[in-house]
Amino acid sequence: MKTRKYLLPAAVAGVLAISLSACGGGGGGGGTQSGGGDAGANLEGRGPITYVTGKDNAAVQQPTVDRWNAAHPDQKVTLKEQTDKADQQHDDLVQHFQSKDPGYDLVTVDVVWTAEFAAKGWLQPLKDKMAVDTSALLPATVKAATYNNTLFAVPVHSDGGMLYYRKDLVPTPPKTWDEMMSMCSIAKTNKIGCYAGQFQKYEGLTVNAAEAINTFGGKIVDDAGKATVNSAEAKDGLGKLVEAYKAGNIPTEGITFQEEQGRQAFEDGKLLFLRNWPYVYNLAKTDGSSKVKDTFAVAPLPGKDGPGASSLGGHSAAVSVYSKYKATALDFAKFLTEDEQQKFFALKGSLAPVKANIYTDAEIVAKAPYMPTLLTSIQNAVPRPVTPFYPGVTKAIQDNAYSAMKGEKSVDQAIADMQAAIDAAK
Repeated sequence: MKTRKYLLPAAVAGVLAISLSACGGGGGGGGTQSGGGDAGANLEGRGPITYVTGKDNAAVQQPTVDRWNAAHPDQKVTLKEQTDKADQQHDDLVQHFQSKDPGYDLVTVDVVWTAEFAAKGWLQPLKDKMAVDTSALLPATVKAATYNNTLFAVPVHSDGGMLYYRKDLVPTPPKTWDEMMSMCSIAKTNKIGCYAGQFQKYEGLTVNAAEAINTFGGKIVDDAGKATVNSAEAKDGLGKLVEAYKAGNIPTEGITFQEEQGRQAFEDGKLLFLRNWPYVYNLAKTDGSSKVKDTFAVAPLPGKDGPGASSLGGHSAAVSVYSKYKATALDFAKFLTEDEQQKFFALKGSLAPVKANIYTDAEIVAKAPYMPTLLTSIQNAVPRPVTPFYPGVTKAIQDNAYSAMKGEKSVDQAIADMQAAIDAAK
């Protein structure tokens, strides 16, 4: 893939490269915590801070920092870029938190890291004097930034899956999974694959399996992080993927697909339907090699009776408990959610906003026509399991979903084993 001038959305970076280290238990949401700093200290501290985030390939972060600095000369922000690999970003944050580094004032966290870092006592609880008004933010993004009923980060970028489809072959997109499967005869007639997602054994499979389970009424863990996946609804959801692969509606090679393989197959005209992230839209429209530039459209993921439950992607900004200037760090995090910055991130960086009003803004929709569909996706999205033991949980999902799709385990056995492995994840 050629180097682009814009950034793949946050969720894509996470699912392409995530490989989190194992994590232990920790305290809850306030006061001096085991392994953490003093959540009651420096709440009114103001001064220069460092904002730590992933590599700014889209060149959106420094201009945003510059706008802040021009208006706040006594509270300047210094941007520290990490690599563009999610696992390395995660490990860098862990190292600095463990050393109680006061220089990492505000940090970007993937939505699946929030619970882990909060349980360790590394993130400042955003309550009382540090409370944030989240009323204008999309509820799913707020939920993903919450652990043990306490907000620990400010949502900055979101993401959700969409259904890409060949509008020349399917004038009206399917609204339900079963309807989509019934359209696979069209793919067969045209000698192309029917449906693909991300089914290789990696984080993308967790995303896709969770979408299937949640869409059909299952739940992987409860609000306390306890495994609840062994249910008839979860079996029904995973069973849909297994049936589709067995029947050939997901092509044989689909079990090897990550995001890019699916995108390339769709652009080559080899797929009728593709589940993928919004970043695919611009590429499919502009890539010189794309054979579907004028023949594809997007729709919400098909569900049981309507829109499906996308797995939520994205990043939030979290204040470190070790920061000496927490008031400035929080104010800058809030600044990132203001309309001007959110529009800039969307237009310049193809990053999904965290505020509903941006998705219907005329300027945004004119330049990114998929935005209303993406809003539907995010409004129906479900965060991946919120747990401080996420590395073990995602492995349990990947391993067992993959075994079921390959026919190595029955759906019932895969779900039972998934439940047991999640229970054992520590």
